[in-house]
Amino acid sequence: MRIDIATLFPDMCEAVLSESIVGRARKAGHLTVACHNIRDYTLDKHKRVDDIPYGGGRGMVMQADPIYRCWEAVCAEAAEKPHAIYLSPKGQVLTQQKALELSRMPRLFLLCGHYEGIDQRILDTIIDEEISIGDYVLTGGELPALVLTDAIARMCPGVLPESVCFEEESHFSGLLEYPHYTRPEIWHDQAVPAVLLSGHHKNIADWRFAQSLSVTKEKRPDLYECYIDKI
Repeated sequence: MRIDIATLFPDMCEAVLSESIVGRARKAGHLTVACHNIRDYTLDKHKRVDDIPYGGGRGMVMQADPIYRCWEAVCAEAAEKPHAIYLSPKGQVLTQQKALELSRMPRLFLLCGHYEGIDQRILDTIIDEEISIGDYVLTGGELPALVLTDAIARMCPGVLPESVCFEEESHFSGLLEYPHYTRPEIWHDQAVPAVLLSGHHKNIADWRFAQSLSVTKEKRPDLYECYIDKI
């Protein structure tokens, strides 16, 4: 998979994407992520990419032309048009299932907005969908793009050792994840549940499923009811 991120702050994105699991996956060739500076595509000698909004109002609006030139450059390197996403508080809220769906696409183009937003004409021309990481507003689209990239990348082949590494986690099945324990066996007079020490794989699996149901019912009753309705 290849993900192209169009941003005003490529160094900010690289600082995160070069570390940890995603950074190692990039170095190993399991995933390609390229960060493009939108300012490199403006014809303005001062590298401006924004202007005042028509109709008045506070703040500035990102211009369509530099973004479109960036998009054209990315498309020129692709055998097919990338799926284009604008990170926006107006978009569909990101879920694990949406991340899974996107992880199966060969190429993604993530557009990071700033200021008061982006000229609507660029959204109408190149964007396939808008995605939000929550019902709140940030200063720019870089953090949402990084969140989305991380959520997608970890499900790409080779990034994690096995698919079970993400298939048993919260939200993948519709339930929240069961509790985890590690050494020491007793800590502050609290013991690890005996079933986890039994070595009986079926009993452990049954316990973990029951715990997932219980945790989901307690912490996210909305998810619990949705899961129950499906079975």
